[in-house]
Amino acid sequence: MTKASMLRRLKLEDTTFDTIKTAVAQAESKTTGEIALALTAESARYSVYELMAALCVGVFAFAVLLPFSGVIQGFLDKVMWGAAVWHLPAFFGISCFGITAILFWVANVPAVDRLIIPQSVRRRTVYNRALRHFVESGVYATENRSGILIFVSYMEREVRILADSGISAKIDPALWNLIAVDLAEGLGTADATGAFVRAVERCGELLAEHFPAPAATEDNPNELPDGLVILDDEEGEE
Repeated sequence: MTKASMLRRLKLEDTTFDTIKTAVAQAESKTTGEIALALTAESARYSVYELMAALCVGVFAFAVLLPFSGVIQGFLDKVMWGAAVWHLPAFFGISCFGITAILFWVANVPAVDRLIIPQSVRRRTVYNRALRHFVESGVYATENRSGILIFVSYMEREVRILADSGISAKIDPALWNLIAVDLAEGLGTADATGAFVRAVERCGELLAEHFPAPAATEDNPNELPDGLVILDDEEGEE
């Protein structure tokens, strides 16, 4: 799945990113915590699973066609006025290869991908991709270890909220999971922007409760970029 296709389906536009960025800034103004957001079309290519599924269908097609060899041979004889010996195996080879190629292409449709790829594999892959971005984006390196990452992988329909050690010591991870579930459900509606904003606001409320903003006379530096980061397609590769 491509980044452009994902953005089109979620109806994310320039104004959307401005709205989310504003929501993050407002939430962070009430806390010393930092909120980062990232969205990717898919957390890995999954080509091995797609190819294996296509090959299995190709083998199944061969097994179905095999008992009809006589009928197929008769058809080839009529069409070609006497088919050569190699025409029948060529027909099987071309047919099965064509079916495999078509199925491999169809397997790239997100709905089909979710049927082919085991859920346990998708969950593990999304978590690993989220953890990788957690480190690469510097969420783990805030001064008070009070950063969180809201990570969305669209094809897998998975949302992960990763919190740094300072937050995990004070806030029950189950609360982040509730927000993640609500965000995942919200992204399935026509208002993806609203779903992101609500998730940011709820995260901000939790952070403000345990990591309140300092007094007006004290600094509250913004250690991470605000707003939603769209990961490039190639970053989703394994």
